[in-house]
Amino acid sequence: MTNTIMEQEARQAPQKIAAQLSANAGISAELGKQLREFNPRFVMIVGRGSSDHAGVFAKYLFEIETGVPTFAAAPSVASVYGKSLKLDTGLVIVISQSGRSPDILAQARMAKNAGAFCVALVNDETAPIKDIVDVVLPLRAGEEKAVAATKSYLATLAALLQLAAAWTQSDSLAQAVAGLPAALQSAIDAEPQLTAPALAEVKNLVVLGRGLGYAISKEIALKLKEVCSIHAEAFSSAEFLHGPVTLVEKKLTIVDVCVGDESYASHIEKIEDVGQRGADLVHLNQTSSHIHPRVAPLALLQRFYIDVAAVALARGIDPDQPAGLKKVTQTL
Repeated sequence: MTNTIMEQEARQAPQKIAAQLSANAGISAELGKQLREFNPRFVMIVGRGSSDHAGVFAKYLFEIETGVPTFAAAPSVASVYGKSLKLDTGLVIVISQSGRSPDILAQARMAKNAGAFCVALVNDETAPIKDIVDVVLPLRAGEEKAVAATKSYLATLAALLQLAAAWTQSDSLAQAVAGLPAALQSAIDAEPQLTAPALAEVKNLVVLGRGLGYAISKEIALKLKEVCSIHAEAFSSAEFLHGPVTLVEKKLTIVDVCVGDESYASHIEKIEDVGQRGADLVHLNQTSSHIHPRVAPLALLQRFYIDVAAVALARGIDPDQPAGLKKVTQTL
């Protein structure tokens, strides 16, 4: 265990999420009812950085569980280009830890004025975004001092899962959400998967996942860049074979993000392919086989957050103060 703030905050996730799910039960149930009545034709996700990556998770989650097309917004369309979109039949979900970035606020105002039903997932409940949207779904992760988000990102995914369960009224998904804190704690108690020797001298790598695994691959790649100064790029394991696989011939390091859901067989086939081509493989797996497939990505990510802090220290980097970064980034 390290003494980094990043790891300390990551270890708080099970407790914070247990409290979050309890406190938000009523809000989520009412929001689920509203969404069934509104019956959105699409979902647009607004976010930057880790929040944008949470939107990729939401895309797979909502399309799989609700059948509603889900896509990412381009915030600059409103903030820079000054344009409005036709959103009157849609659900717009704004994901922001601070709820204060000017481009995110501009996109939310545009969406609300365009007639969308707007929901904000935000950690700071006093943020100005609350005065724009229809419903605020608090993340309740508490203050996060480390620049690299950990518990707040996991809380975002937990909120999306709870929302999906309430929207669809799925008993199995609701049971999985209820067991999420225990699954996260089990991941904390598990053995490390990402180690410093596996990434020794590595300056560039690729992170591969499929479906919901690909969604968290983007977050894993971002953290490797932020706190380990490793140039990391995330790809769907299926998409990687359409061109980028030629990089493997140069002994590329590949981080395999393996989630045991419906995508498992296809993903493993692609990982075996790149392994045979000469890639140096680092495997990240869900920490238990007895876990709901929609919850499994969060448990994998929980273990990764703890491991990556130790890898950063081994590389001589303070993960709490990554060079050139600050906690709140405001963009226009």
